[in-house]
Amino acid sequence: MPRCFWCTQDPLYQDYHDKEWGVPLREADALFELLVLEGFQAGLSWFTILRKRERYRQVLFAFDPQALAAMSDEYLEQLMQDPGIVRNRLKLNAARRNAQAWLKLDDPVGFLWSFVGGQPKVNDFADRSQVPAVTAEAQAMSKALQKAGFTFVGPTICYAFMQASGMVMDHTRDCDRYAALRP
Repeated sequence: MPRCFWCTQDPLYQDYHDKEWGVPLREADALFELLVLEGFQAGLSWFTILRKRERYRQVLFAFDPQALAAMSDEYLEQLMQDPGIVRNRLKLNAARRNAQAWLKLDDPVGFLWSFVGGQPKVNDFADRSQVPAVTAEAQAMSKALQKAGFTFVGPTICYAFMQASGMVMDHTRDCDRYAALRP
């Protein structure tokens, strides 16, 4: 099956590409998890985070925002010793802070989807050279999230989040998922 240029031959990555990436996601819990994981990905490959996703789910309370928001400094220090996750103090603190900010949003799903007008933005890219790293919508999302108290939500992270959550459909024309995800 032809896949997007970034998808390796690894079965975990292929499964993620084939079943998750670019599929419109409207469940609050799943969107929150993805936003936090995208923050952990900053400066790393998504595949690194994807391989650690199950461990993150275990140690970060299945990404329950209430539990994450209440994490103690002592617990964060324990996490710094866990080789199953990316041990980055700033990113771990951001997970807690982002949970606290998430809980203050009245309608987090509507808020996030508002940056694409509530519907997936379907792009029609022939190849990878056309796929942007940042868009005006991602810049606006980044600015609004930062204003709401989030961290590790720069424009590039926001665009990757938008792609992964199906807010934008960036499977290229040569990918088998392109036709399946077009309305």
